[in-house]
Parts: sequence; structure tokens; C-alpha cells
Amino acid sequence: MKIAFVGTGVMGQGMVANLLKAGHEVTVYTRTKAKADGLLALGAKWASSPAESARGADIAISMVGYPSDVEEVWRGPQGFMFSAKPGCMLIDMTTSSPALARSLAAEATAKGFGPLDAPVSGGDRGAREGTLTIMAGGAQQDFDFAQPVFAAMGKTIVLQGAPGTGQLCKLANQIGIASGMIAMAEALAFARATGLNLETTLRSISGGGASSWALLNLAPRVLKGDFAPGFYVKHFVKDIGLALDVCREQKVSLPGLELAAKLYAEVVAAGEGDAGTQALARLYFSR
Repeated sequence: MKIAFVGTGVMGQGMVANLLKAGHEVTVYTRTKAKADGLLALGAKWASSPAESARGADIAISMVGYPSDVEEVWRGPQGFMFSAKPGCMLIDMTTSSPALARSLAAEATAKGFGPLDAPVSGGDRGAREGTLTIMAGGAQQDFDFAQPVFAAMGKTIVLQGAPGTGQLCKLANQIGIASGMIAMAEALAFARATGLNLETTLRSISGGGASSWALLNLAPRVLKGDFAPGFYVKHFVKDIGLALDVCREQKVSLPGLELAAKLYAEVVAAGEGDAGTQALARLYFSR
């Protein structure tokens, strides 16, 4: 297929590489062209705007930072909906607002496009290895059409329901991660404070009932002093905020999520917004 892909950051790099590996023709756009150099070397084509990337594409994908970015890429004067051919599939794989996903889907459908919101989970490793979890919202026929593309990037691919439900599922995922990150950081902080060997402690607790994705994948990075982003703190703070917005709308109280919001606000205040989410452990270690 001919695919337009906007956003070649930490996640987008691996996702585009896997699309190319699967034999798709991919045209990319990102604000800083140098970030796409490695993908251009692999055979991707360059476009000077989202609109140019989507011209003639079968599928146009956005994987950007914030809901405002998604809206610009889809609705802006140089956006997908001003250049894509009728019948083009428009897919947002950013973690974004469910309300925005529903609004974009309604407009895209009215203009003859097939919209899906399909945020992902799995971090930089999942993006590189093509093992992402993809949570989609939209029409069944559009989801079916996108299957070959999703299969190049992910392993667990599920249609959740109508437009916006992919984003709601991703927010549920982020809520689970938020509590898991606190658990990982507190377990390591306790072990450190009591003089335990962190490596042997991690070997024990990550193989028992306390095991979690954070302990298995991020705690080893913490022990190595590796706080590079597999997923940025600043983007996780955005996701937590989106989840809390829905909680307020639905009158749902989630004290664990509220605690995570407070703690990650401290991480940002400490200048760690561009670090990986495992930087929460460093906040605990500094106390």
C-alpha cells in the first residue's frame, strides 16, 4: 500500500521501519527533517507537509505529540483532509482526546474518508520489534482494510468499537501503567533505603507475584542509570491529564491516577520532562 506517515519520533521511527520492511511504500513528514534521515536511507520518501504526504496515499497515519498536533495534521491548511483522495483511510495512532477522535471521525466520514483512532502501547521496543498493542476505534470495514498495515507494526490488534473507543481503551491502559510505575519506583526505593542489593532484589520480585511490565522492562534501565525515553515523561503527563479529563466528565474518582499526576508533575518540575517515564524512580531516590 501507499502510506503517508506523519511523526517520526521515538515511536514513529520503528513503526515506519517495519512498514517499509513489510513492503509498503511510505512517504514521511516530520517537523525536523533530520529525524527522518535514517528512514529515508531505508527507502522512505520525503514530503514537505502532511498534505503532500497524503496526496495519492491509500492510508495516512498521524503519530504526533499532542491533540493540538493531531488536529493540525488532519484539519490544518496543510492537513490530510485537504489533499487525500476520496476513500483514503485516515488513522491517528497518537494517544489523544476521545472527544477529538469522535469529532475528526465525523468530519472525515462526511468528506468521504475512512477514519480510525488507533493508539498503541509497547514503547520504543515494541515499535522497533513490531510487537505493539493497537487499540482501534471506528467502523469494522475500515479496521479490516487497515489490517495489513497494523500487522506490520503490532501483534495484539483489537477493534474496541465506535470512533473514540480506541482512545478510551488507551487511556485505561495508561491508568494501569501509572499505578504500575509507582509500584516499581516504590519497590526499588524501599530496597535501596534498606540496603538490599537492587539487582538481586529485582531478580526475585520480577519473577513472582509482583512482576509487571515496568519491573521487567524499565527497572533494569533504572539500575543501569538509563533514563533515556522509551516514552517521554511529558507525553505521559499529557496522557494522565486526558484520562483525568474523562474521569471528571464521567464523575469517576481514581485516587491512584491522581497520585500519579502529582508525582509526575514533580518529575517535570525537576526538569525531567524529556526523560523516560522510569525517571519517576530517580525522584524517589532523591528524597
